[in-house]
Amino acid sequence: MNEFVDLSREERALYNPAFTALLTARTVQGHETQYGRPCPLALAVVGAVMSLQPAVRERLPRTTNAGVSRWVEENRAVKVAMMQNATALAAIVRPGLLLALQTTLLHCTDQGLLQLPTGRLKKVITGPTEEVIAIQKAAHMLGRWLPSTGSISTVMSLLGVRP
Repeated sequence: MNEFVDLSREERALYNPAFTALLTARTVQGHETQYGRPCPLALAVVGAVMSLQPAVRERLPRTTNAGVSRWVEENRAVKVAMMQNATALAAIVRPGLLLALQTTLLHCTDQGLLQLPTGRLKKVITGPTEEVIAIQKAAHMLGRWLPSTGSISTVMSLLGVRP
């Protein structure tokens, strides 16, 4: 991935650590809402990476009742997008995850799972643009939906990416 300063103004705004911290937190929030337990670290990163990609975000199902494996099979372009972009986007998301931990937006348990401390993030998703709102909603939905298939390693295998 290019250095942050080499990115366009729009890319710098979208990929800034504060926003990617918010996306990891939205993924954790979705996971905790659905499962009532802390979120695996890899899931928080995968959720943020997937939500940042319009090619993935636009194909997400409307409901969490859809099966992940069938969805990936029906949307092969998602797997291609993940295989091409996941490594570069994960490098962009990691500073945001670190920022979320440093500012206590997220808390890491002794088991390496992420928690959202009570009151640290509003439940209502807002933002200055429709795109920002859509990206956050996608991250939240992915936190609720991706674990429905089983382990995060299974999900990552289906998507063609490695931890």
